[in-house]
Amino acid sequence: MLENNIEKNYEPKQFEERIYKKWIDKNYFHAEPDENKKPFTIVIPPPNITGQLHMGHALDNTLQDVLIRFKRMQGYCALWLPGTDHASIATEVKIVEAMAKEGITKEKIGREKFLERAWKWKEEYGGRIVNQLKKLGSSCDWERERFTMDEGLSNAVQEVFLKLYEKGLIYRGERIINWCPCCVTSISDAEVEHEEKDGCFWHMKYPLKSGKGYIEIATTRPETMLGDTAVAVHPEDERYKELIGETVILPLVNREIPIIADTYVEKDFGTGAVKITPAHDPNDFEVGLRHDLPLIIVMDNNATINQNGGKYAGMDRYDARKLIVKELEEQELLVQIKPHKHNVGTCYRCSSVIEPMVSKQWFVKMQPLAEPAVDIVKSGTIQFIPDRFSKIYYSWMENIQDWCISRQLWWGHRIPAYYCQDCDHMMVLGVAPEKCEKCQSKNIIQDEDVLDTWFSSALWPFSTLGWPEMTEELKYFYPTNVLVTGYDIIFFWVARMIFSGVEHMGKEPFKHVFIHGLVRDAQGRKMSKSLGNGIDPLEIIENYGTDALRYALTIGNSPGNDLRFSTEKIEASRNFANKVWNASRFVLMNFDKDLDFTTVSEENFLLADKWILSRCNTVIKEVTENLEKFELGIGLQKVYEFIWEEFCDWYIELVKPRLYDIESKGRIEAQYVLNYVLCCAMKLLHPFMPFITEEIYMHLIHDDESIMISKWPEYKEIYSYRNQENEMYMIMSAIKSIRNIRAEMNVPNNRKVKVIILTKDDLVKKLLKDNEGVFRRLAGTGEVVVQEDKTGVSDDAVAAIVDGLEIYIPLEDLIDISKEIERLEKEKENLQFEIKRVDSKLNNQGFLAKAPASLVESEKEKKNKYEDMYKKVEERLASLLLKAM
Repeated sequence: MLENNIEKNYEPKQFEERIYKKWIDKNYFHAEPDENKKPFTIVIPPPNITGQLHMGHALDNTLQDVLIRFKRMQGYCALWLPGTDHASIATEVKIVEAMAKEGITKEKIGREKFLERAWKWKEEYGGRIVNQLKKLGSSCDWERERFTMDEGLSNAVQEVFLKLYEKGLIYRGERIINWCPCCVTSISDAEVEHEEKDGCFWHMKYPLKSGKGYIEIATTRPETMLGDTAVAVHPEDERYKELIGETVILPLVNREIPIIADTYVEKDFGTGAVKITPAHDPNDFEVGLRHDLPLIIVMDNNATINQNGGKYAGMDRYDARKLIVKELEEQELLVQIKPHKHNVGTCYRCSSVIEPMVSKQWFVKMQPLAEPAVDIVKSGTIQFIPDRFSKIYYSWMENIQDWCISRQLWWGHRIPAYYCQDCDHMMVLGVAPEKCEKCQSKNIIQDEDVLDTWFSSALWPFSTLGWPEMTEELKYFYPTNVLVTGYDIIFFWVARMIFSGVEHMGKEPFKHVFIHGLVRDAQGRKMSKSLGNGIDPLEIIENYGTDALRYALTIGNSPGNDLRFSTEKIEASRNFANKVWNASRFVLMNFDKDLDFTTVSEENFLLADKWILSRCNTVIKEVTENLEKFELGIGLQKVYEFIWEEFCDWYIELVKPRLYDIESKGRIEAQYVLNYVLCCAMKLLHPFMPFITEEIYMHLIHDDESIMISKWPEYKEIYSYRNQENEMYMIMSAIKSIRNIRAEMNVPNNRKVKVIILTKDDLVKKLLKDNEGVFRRLAGTGEVVVQEDKTGVSDDAVAAIVDGLEIYIPLEDLIDISKEIERLEKEKENLQFEIKRVDSKLNNQGFLAKAPASLVESEKEKKNKYEDMYKKVEERLASLLLKAM
């Protein structure tokens, strides 16, 4: 027998840290390839080393931990592989900010010294988020923790770059990219967030060189006109057919540019003529390629006008815009300004407005990689949960552009390309060359840029397991089983992992993509600093405990949908934890010392014992199915309802007499059932609330050294007592009805009331008489009379109809007849609704055609029952209405 000296009050601070240390010390989180077990693998979405635990992290990692603990208890070799991401832009910004306070810049100290500072910063702050994840109870295999810039992962990144380059899938070229003038780097399409902003259409005149008038164009970015190299019209636009091939004089710049015909132009939009700036607009860039137009870049990296902008050089883009508009107006070339709402691309990291710009960058050719990545999802090899997110995935992948992978930063994986300064020859190699392979010169420099952070993250499911080496871990744990992630990074990460896994491993990186939503405040708003509605999960843990936070994040959660979080929700979570604690403490306090369950006999099980064992059995089956289908919120709701409503509120109350009477028959059976059911309940609850369940479980009777490595409960046919469940529900329904009547009629708690129950069923009569003591204790009854008719039932007795039983309570001196009529009218109304509902089903030909025969029969039985109840209620109403006249 384990000690039952559990603390009086639920104080999670007293045991959470101690329990987590025990798990770590015992190495419970570690997984090694085991051919006798099936693997179950999750790779953590690696948080940035700049990160601080927020509610999104807490939700994401709670869901992963629920799954991994569930599978570990089911007997799988469960690996949850953790790690962190180097986060190129975010980390570099942090370090540059810290250096600025010292009055130094990265250019001033040089790349080598800067990287020394970066690694030092990583060592100092990079582990913070890991420690916070541990505080959340995450059961990751910390021995296998990886970092996207550790030696093994860096080797994998280089290997992939070289392979894709050799296949012609990585290339360097001039293309339109998204340039962030604040972060001073290119970013990929997926990293651009579009926001609706108020803007304008500036309509302006471009004079024809011939002097025979002008052509009117409209733009939302007047400053880019400095880089215009053509005006385009639709080839079938009758208004401009005669002008195609002529030239206009670019205002303010006085450069001649041609009028060209291109089907890109929409005839019916605006004036039907558009300015073409190939160096600063992605669509114009494509037009420029088709017509061999020159590229004129008019902005520097910080979005100031460069020397190509003439007298506007050195001005900020928006200052230049104001001056250009002013001068166009002065020269009578500004036609009108129209207000216009439009989507503006902004940097996901700093929210600065993105500047499309032609630049020489490194790209991944996406079409050959995207097609097999789409096919593998369409084939069902990878499943999105919920499935609607697969449509978003297809839409993005089927319209994907080449991926710009170079970043103008120092922190990250440096591109393994080398340039000869003497002959301009480029070499892409895994090892820095000593001399140029073409001219033998030793005057060689490496490419300054680093790779997009997502380039290394895309390899995460297999690089973390040892690839490009075919390690035992890689063979055993790959493909992984499930990726848990928010819908906001399907493009950033999920898609890239899928095509990377297919390309480099020849297999899918995971079987399921379990998508969750965002954590919002109680009003449904996104949490943000500007709204001041953010909630710190570490504060919640400090004040309420980790289990309460995890419970609040999981209950009511459904795949793909956002979750509302509130103070009320976390307090309800804490209340549930208290309920579990107090009920468990009561059970333990009523266990005898040195309990021996070998003498337990099923013959001594009472109705309540068989009912709770059967209910426990059903809940085990249902919750297991829910977790297998990723219905974590539904599974937890069922565990909650079983523990609170059935085990605590009913079964514990039902067994108290046997516990309190040392000589009572069936006492050891009651203690056995309490222990068995509580053990099962704690196991079912453990993945969601690991700490409280471990603390309670270790005080119960079993042979396990930890609930974490105990066996997940399984459905047992021997504990399936369907008849006893139905009998118990009848008794419970009757008791609830009596309680409701007492409450409605304000009957004092200490008043014992006589109850008359009508039934013609001999088995039901016996059941009710055998459980008269239950009615006395739980319904506050005195005498319980069971009979077949209304003999002796006074006309003013209060009535209830439940499960074929008529229940009467003679309250002649207490009854308010008008209230009883009102109550029966409500009951009549409810029954009318139920009869109508059942009728609509039974009259629905679609239902009758598709539903199983057993379900149709069940609905018919319900209808008969409701009609019978309705008839009795009507009779009772008529009787009282007559009395009230």
